[in-house]
Amino acid sequence: MSRPRTAQERAAARSGWAVGIATALYGISFGALATASGLDVWQACVLSLVMFSGGSQFALIGVLASGGVAAGGTAIAGAALLGVRNSFYALRLSRIIGPGFWRRSAAAQLTIDESTAVATAQTEPDAQRVGFWVTGLVVYIGWNIMTLAGALLGNLIGDVKAYGLDAAAAAAFLGLLWPRLRARQTQAVAVAAGFVATLLTPFLMPGLPVLAAAVVAIVFGALNLFGKRDHGQHPDPVPMEREVEP
Repeated sequence: MSRPRTAQERAAARSGWAVGIATALYGISFGALATASGLDVWQACVLSLVMFSGGSQFALIGVLASGGVAAGGTAIAGAALLGVRNSFYALRLSRIIGPGFWRRSAAAQLTIDESTAVATAQTEPDAQRVGFWVTGLVVYIGWNIMTLAGALLGNLIGDVKAYGLDAAAAAAFLGLLWPRLRARQTQAVAVAAGFVATLLTPFLMPGLPVLAAAVVAIVFGALNLFGKRDHGQHPDPVPMEREVEP
């Protein structure tokens, strides 16, 4: 008989459901845009089942829509570049997932922005695992269902931005990220990486701005320019209780 979940595990599960549903809803726009860019319903669904990386999928169909089959090489390259970030996530999540071939194989498919964010936002290992699996499974199942729905509806749903679905996933991800930007060092990393990505997006192919921003984040994090200033802001550790004299 399994033990009941702790308060932190329940909170992680709630976060996973909230982020997962918000992200999955955006899948309907992918399905619609995939068919509009030349893919059929089954191709769109297989793409979500196998690739399962929203950024990479949108990069792929975006290039295909603008250049057709002739742009296939560029589309694949852009999608692959965006997918590289999941490899870095896997390194961070390895300790959380734990050993076991089948467990790691399943986790590899569910390692995305949202599952990583929910997992790393938790403080206890068990809560991290709950956050990862709940988020990953909810997004995977919901995203594929919504992809099918969007592909079947096609252009009948109109502009997906009118429903706010294009911002739902980004807003949920920002909600997880924001509480972690308390220290000057993390704020500096976020601002520098965001600035570089925004600056390069109009000029580089999809995927490259993300990787450039990651390099900037690594450099700023390694230099720890603002770390010393933050050091004095952390609260002192809680003192040990004194023994009560009899």
